[in-house]
Amino acid sequence: MTVRLTVAQALVRFLAAQHTRRDGERRRLIGATWGIFGHGNVAGIGQALVEYADVMPYHQGRNEQSMVHAAVGYARQSGRLSTHAVTTSIGPGATNLVTGAALATINHLPVLLLPGDTFAARPADPVLQQLEVPYAGDVSVNDSLRPVSRYFDRITRPEALIPAALQAVRVLTDPVETGAVTLALPQDVQAEAYDWPEEFFAERTWVVRRPGADPAELTEAVRAIRAARRPLVVAGGGVRHSRAEAALAEFAETTGIPVASTQAGKGSLPYDHPQDVGGIGHTGTATADELARAADLVIGVGTRWTDFTTASHTLFANGNVRFLNLNIAPHDGHKMAGLALVADARSGLTELTDGLRPHGHRVDDDYLTGYTRAKERWERRVDAAYAAHDPDARPTQPQVLGALDALVDERDVIINAAGSLPGDLHKLWRARSSDQYHLEYGYSCMGYEIPAAIGVKLAAPDRPVWALVGDGTYLMMPTEIVTAVQEGIAIKMVLVQNHGYASIGGLSESVGGERFGTAYRFPSVDGACTGAPLPVDLAANAESLGMRVLRARTVRDLRTALAEARAADTPTCVYVETETADTVSGAPEAQAWWDVPVAETATRPSAVKARELYERHVSTRRRHL
Repeated sequence: MTVRLTVAQALVRFLAAQHTRRDGERRRLIGATWGIFGHGNVAGIGQALVEYADVMPYHQGRNEQSMVHAAVGYARQSGRLSTHAVTTSIGPGATNLVTGAALATINHLPVLLLPGDTFAARPADPVLQQLEVPYAGDVSVNDSLRPVSRYFDRITRPEALIPAALQAVRVLTDPVETGAVTLALPQDVQAEAYDWPEEFFAERTWVVRRPGADPAELTEAVRAIRAARRPLVVAGGGVRHSRAEAALAEFAETTGIPVASTQAGKGSLPYDHPQDVGGIGHTGTATADELARAADLVIGVGTRWTDFTTASHTLFANGNVRFLNLNIAPHDGHKMAGLALVADARSGLTELTDGLRPHGHRVDDDYLTGYTRAKERWERRVDAAYAAHDPDARPTQPQVLGALDALVDERDVIINAAGSLPGDLHKLWRARSSDQYHLEYGYSCMGYEIPAAIGVKLAAPDRPVWALVGDGTYLMMPTEIVTAVQEGIAIKMVLVQNHGYASIGGLSESVGGERFGTAYRFPSVDGACTGAPLPVDLAANAESLGMRVLRARTVRDLRTALAEARAADTPTCVYVETETADTVSGAPEAQAWWDVPVAETATRPSAVKARELYERHVSTRRRHL
């Protein structure tokens, strides 16, 4: 039996019938479709979404990139078992997807992209928004999505949709391969009818597998752990994706091995767990970084070993250090010349614990006592950074976090991606639950926070969801406030005004750039932007987009506003202007280096001094072979 439908109608019906299953939990794979319509998709996917509105929910976006961010936020909160699709027209709508696609792929988070494309039949050449490439007639702007997609196909004939759609779902549900998946849809093909086999629309359930470890690799891993005297676990995003938090806790409690975390892995253990020692690397805690410098075995669980985590390969200083990498992706398992344990994080941790238990393996008491005391010292530094001795003063950024920390519980979700906040959060935030800390730092994309908060809130409607946004990030992409208002999605936003790119300003100063071009100020006589702050009112802007805004001028105001925002059932913003690190002590400085090359020759004293310091740090870098 066949069913006569357009290509777009068939695709929507197919997607509505796809499900995932893991550990007995069954979820719909594509929970909804985001869309902005133009001539490239309005008569195809647009008409199909109207036709099947009863089976495919729709969300209206304001910016194509931000629609992808919302889908990614939803996917992460859903444990990668469910995601959203995003449809755009050809032209700028399609190319606006590229940044969001890169973010999804880098972070191993599934999202389905359905951009319109130029005519397959080429009735007129060129058509509106067509990119003409003299040497290749089959190239369109959608080809820019190829390098940032885990799977890409262009559907130039109706029947080609069947294998392409199945491959797309296979990649979306693969725990190793997942990321952005793109099906480019020529606008004439979208509207073309075809007789589809009914089996194409049957419900399918894709099992998200949990592979265990190879026995030989497991034996070597157990042997390496038993031989180590100062082992350290580094928990990455793979712990969260695998829902391996309980298995990690059991492993850590059984062995006494301390657990540090990357940005993606923070929250794998709650902050008050005895074995949790906080963030690691350039934005990490002193406790974790000192343990890393002395470690003789570093057990990476679900981490990609980025430069922030390794302090640009200067952090792990023990001459005898070795790495054990538990990772579902062989590519990551073999990094740092590590002993690879290729397995699902939860399966692998359980097998490691079971393999060590008969030996009664546990770290020495002096090691455990040492890192426990170091952790206590760091917590006192967090208390000092959070403390506000004058409630009527303007708060520092850490004091903003301290006020929020005092308010939230394990249900709240905190979202951030860029600026100076990721460093402060990684060092200071006290994660209370496994999914409270939502930092996108694989791509560190400004503009992610507001749309991602919408996606998270759609996935977890009963939980308070906070987007922590600096003024630089806010100006990049505030448009989805309108979507939150339109759909009554009660996100909470903390908008921190510090008049510029604070993190890059500090970095610029440290590398001899003298904070050039990093402040939001009027030009000065010498051409630098060091004049008066710009007279912008971001709170008024948010209010003009329909959001309720609470202005907080002091620490006292801030505490009241945050409590009011948390209780609100409509989209609410807390706007606060902070004191800067120039005038008030802020968060603890970086506990480890990060490689940003400095001018090798210069006449300005700041750059000359920065180069001298750079060369001292570079001399400590090593390759782990």
